[in-house]
Amino acid sequence: MKKLTKWLGIALFASLLSACGYNDFQVKDEATKAAWGEVVNQYQRRADLIPNLVNTVKGYASHERETLEAVTKARAAATSFQITPEVLNDPQAFSKFQQVQGELSSALSRLMAISENYPQLKADTSFRDLQSQLEGTENRIAVARQRYIAAVQDYNVLARSFPTNLTAKVFGYPVKPSFTVENEKAISTPPAVDFNK
Repeated sequence: MKKLTKWLGIALFASLLSACGYNDFQVKDEATKAAWGEVVNQYQRRADLIPNLVNTVKGYASHERETLEAVTKARAAATSFQITPEVLNDPQAFSKFQQVQGELSSALSRLMAISENYPQLKADTSFRDLQSQLEGTENRIAVARQRYIAAVQDYNVLARSFPTNLTAKVFGYPVKPSFTVENEKAISTPPAVDFNK
């Protein structure tokens, strides 16, 4: 009889956990981590393109030293930012991540604007290839961010809804930060590229 009572107690506890959304938190938390991993992956891809882009521009526009240094400095700041799982649960760290990525986007935009003043640079095959890769990467970043935003939205709805909000409090599932509209605008502006000029 004790064994039966013990097994019934375990089964009741498991069904309560399932009904309270505990398993849903596991699924949605993992989904946000996977989506975040893709965001980080695409930002890293962009950072990896920058040294080649800077070197190509340097060959044609070496006296644009200030802009080239700004891009290099922004890339260094973006790549040195420690991206840990805690970033997903820390609004301040998440905001800092958005800030360094936004600064890199801004520096890249200035670099692309400078390229308009150098027709030989714009005609360089390597530069055009790098521009194309950068545009593609910016698009991938936008898609990855959108998927992350959707995953966080699903997670946050679960964390804020009753009765699963009680489970969130008991088991430590805080609401996750997401890209804000203001920051989204700053970091989603891809560098302008016009081959017709």
